[in-house]
Amino acid sequence: MRQAIGALTNRLARAGGAIGKGLAGLALGAGLLMAGAALAQTPMVGAPQPWGMGLQPAGGPIKEAIHHFNALVFWIIVAITIFVALLLAWVIWRYRAQANPNPSQTSHNTLLEVAWTVVPVLILLVIAIPSFRLIYYEDRAVDADFTINVQGRQWYWHYAYPDHGGFTFDSYPVQEGELAQGQIRNLSVDNPLVIPVGANVRILTTGQDVIHSFFVPALGVQKYTIPGRTLETWIRADRPGVFYGQCNQICGTNHWFMPIEVRAVPREEFNAWAEQAKTRFAQGLPPGPPASALAQQPAESATLLAEARR
Repeated sequence: MRQAIGALTNRLARAGGAIGKGLAGLALGAGLLMAGAALAQTPMVGAPQPWGMGLQPAGGPIKEAIHHFNALVFWIIVAITIFVALLLAWVIWRYRAQANPNPSQTSHNTLLEVAWTVVPVLILLVIAIPSFRLIYYEDRAVDADFTINVQGRQWYWHYAYPDHGGFTFDSYPVQEGELAQGQIRNLSVDNPLVIPVGANVRILTTGQDVIHSFFVPALGVQKYTIPGRTLETWIRADRPGVFYGQCNQICGTNHWFMPIEVRAVPREEFNAWAEQAKTRFAQGLPPGPPASALAQQPAESATLLAEARR
């Protein structure tokens, strides 16, 4: 009887331990999920950093795919570099004059010639397949939520929202002497491009005068704006934040004068901003930044700068 009770007690203890470990695992998983959700809602700044190395952090799925492809190519390069360095060191040691006073006169080796032809081809295939997949993934949006027209002009950006009443506005850089707290020299603008978090946004680019380039690194988008042609790409921001870019095509004297500022905000804030932009467009005024951007700046907002330039 005592043995039976003891066995039952041991089983209950083991079961309790297993349940405790399971609950601890669930708690850890829930904590990680909550941390991930909190991180996803933390505002992000996609901008170059002093002494930064590597690519900018990803603000959306396109940049994530670019990160993965970059890592693949990087480790292939590392492996090739190590292999060639070791091979060169071995050849220098093995075939030095002291160890090899009578060098071989061999000039052909079928196996080696096949190997150094086939292996590079296989490496190129390993790079080419994900490369083409990434190119087509970046090319155009599938089931886009709405469209933004982007036109490069000497030397500013012109944006249009045809699916939100057709309002348009121009975007100029904030001059150094007019920078507000939190704005970045040569990158902040008076009227940023505003998108909702999680939306697939189709971008249609064209140029008015010369070739420009719509380039936002943290969102993984780079597309030329060519006069007389319309090109398509897309962006999506999975986190709220501000993402900076620049025209990276030499387009004339004031080429530096074309920074890009994309603000990703919650859907409700975007809808409110779009309604405000339509009203202000009807009044001949620029849309101004969204509410979250205004909350970060002093009362003298960048909207006044745009009106002063007109």
